[in-house]
Amino acid sequence: MNALFGEHRARNIQRLKAPRAAAVAGILFALLFAASISLIRLNIPADFSGEASWISTGYRPLRIALVLMPFAVIAFLWFVGVIRDRLGEQEDQFFATVFFGSSLLFLAMVCVSMAIAGGILVAADGTIQEGLDRDSVALARAVMLQISNVYALRMAAVFMVSVATIWLRTGVMPRRLALATYVLALLLLLVVSLNLWVVLIFPAWVFSVSVFILTTEARSSQQSSPLSG
Repeated sequence: MNALFGEHRARNIQRLKAPRAAAVAGILFALLFAASISLIRLNIPADFSGEASWISTGYRPLRIALVLMPFAVIAFLWFVGVIRDRLGEQEDQFFATVFFGSSLLFLAMVCVSMAIAGGILVAADGTIQEGLDRDSVALARAVMLQISNVYALRMAAVFMVSVATIWLRTGVMPRRLALATYVLALLLLLVVSLNLWVVLIFPAWVFSVSVFILTTEARSSQQSSPLSG
């Protein structure tokens, strides 16, 4: 009786797997993140010595950017889950720790950077435009760019290096994709710039990886389908 009950449970219990459509999360992150960064870059001048009038002129687009970014962060967490699910039992504990830790640090720094930008807007919203302290606004903007373009980008590069190394060791992804990831990660590590357009390299890479995963999953499902032959 126990043997029959155990066999019945074995047939009905299935391994919990991430849905294939979860790879779409990477595409959503890339689009939302790129849109948010682009709105910020287009509405915050690169000249730190300028006036703070950009706050009033770009207030609405900047608010939209701040609304989009939390959803991009959530989508990136799903993307990390897709990467780990694809590795499965082949996941190396050492590189997986670096991979997971760097992804969380990247997201934390992005959130802090956006919180600083949101703080500038909140302060501007409750203050008369003429009473804005230009030096305080310039300092807050500089801190925001330092966090996003220096520290967050470095964590994104570490994330890419660890993922590429895992791919090479396990062979779950093509070698050329891992090598291309190394090149882009090296670029993010070496390029020190406060230009926000450099940040877009990372969502472009996430977009490419997500599209590759979706296409390969679609091909494998078609080949394994009994109607495909």
